[in-house]
Amino acid sequence: MNTSSFKAAMIQMRAGLAPTANIDAAVRLIGEAKSAGADYVLTPEMTNIMEVKRERLFANIVAEDADTSLATLRGLARKLGIYIHVGSLAIKVSPDWAVNRSFLIDPQGNLAARYDKIHMFDVDLEGGESYRESRTYQPGEQAVLSDLPWGRLGLTICYDLRFPALYRALAEAGATMLTIPSAFTRQTGEAHWHVLIRARAIENGCFVFAAAQGGKHENGRETFGHSLIVDPWGRILAEGEIEPGVVMAEIDLSEVAKARSRIPSLQHGRRFEIVEPLAEPTHLHVVRGAE
Repeated sequence: MNTSSFKAAMIQMRAGLAPTANIDAAVRLIGEAKSAGADYVLTPEMTNIMEVKRERLFANIVAEDADTSLATLRGLARKLGIYIHVGSLAIKVSPDWAVNRSFLIDPQGNLAARYDKIHMFDVDLEGGESYRESRTYQPGEQAVLSDLPWGRLGLTICYDLRFPALYRALAEAGATMLTIPSAFTRQTGEAHWHVLIRARAIENGCFVFAAAQGGKHENGRETFGHSLIVDPWGRILAEGEIEPGVVMAEIDLSEVAKARSRIPSLQHGRRFEIVEPLAEPTHLHVVRGAE
């Protein structure tokens, strides 16, 4: 196996309300990616179900050890002999709570890493579009890395993208690749998706892999799509549009060292203290009307 380069594939989906149908779609697209030579495949956030209504969600999800979606994808990784990174699945952890959990599966079908989304998407957007992820999902508390044959992978999910300190911590811990499987809303994606993805790549000198949901879903939600593969210099190597499909690029990890040698910002970070505003000005000032 070439230890400096490999083919990465992003699976773009339009997941619906039925986990079985969603996983069938993922399996088909992963098969296409493998046929095109992919060594590593990333699926989007919420690969198994796109459901915002709490009652219906809990009626369709189960604990990790009983999840047939995960079992199917583990078997597929073993069959195809590739890394399958499940961007996330909704996993039940108690009668009242779920987690938004990413799984990295190795070519033997073993679970190489798990990551629970840390930052919850609690927002109110224009047009009445509102989300409260924290009402259903427990946030994670650990940043996660995993070693692939080609380099170290940092795992994140969607809204994590807006918290750059997480990515700097992963890069400082040795990550050369950052993953951001997502289900970005259409309006936030149009405004921020490309600039944020490229910023995370540039500021950390890392490849960024961002598989996305795209289009109008059964539950009425509209996601942005545009799955991306971005190199450490911020160049877009591959990009999807709105429809489901496979987005691929050849990844040359030597580009990480090149980018970091040009702009060695990871070596230049410094600790600092915040100085609070002074309660009173320290400079002389005129008090008008005084003698």
